[in-house]
Amino acid sequence: MSGSEFKEADPKAWMTAVLADFGCETGTLHRADGEWLDLVAAIGVPEPLMPVIQRIPFGKGIAGAAASTREPVELCNLQEDLGGVAKEGARQTKVSGSLAVPVFSAEGDVVIGTLGVGKREPYEFTEQEKAELARRAGEVAFVWEAE
Repeated sequence: MSGSEFKEADPKAWMTAVLADFGCETGTLHRADGEWLDLVAAIGVPEPLMPVIQRIPFGKGIAGAAASTREPVELCNLQEDLGGVAKEGARQTKVSGSLAVPVFSAEGDVVIGTLGVGKREPYEFTEQEKAELARRAGEVAFVWEAE
């Protein structure tokens, strides 16, 4: 996977590169504000869902679950199984395989956001892909903490 570094000025361009690297069609980047996640960038998310993903509480949905558990959260077929974490409305994305990882502070002790990607077909992400997405999330942390 190639890898363009995250630039605060253009998070959508960075996310476009991440999606290309993972062969994904949708992606979201949220930044933590207390126990909430605020949307920074989204690609491929249907317009009717945009208000729903603007601000997500920790523990709700795939991104919120990744933030609260501090672990990657994967659903290999969101259209068939919400996995106990996704909300019914998530099916409107038409995404099946999805993965969200927490963005950690440089020290690794605080969740400062989440990065999520999705594919239209059912897909099980490998451990290597999960590790790579977590590494890419680290690029975001580096920039956010330098502000």
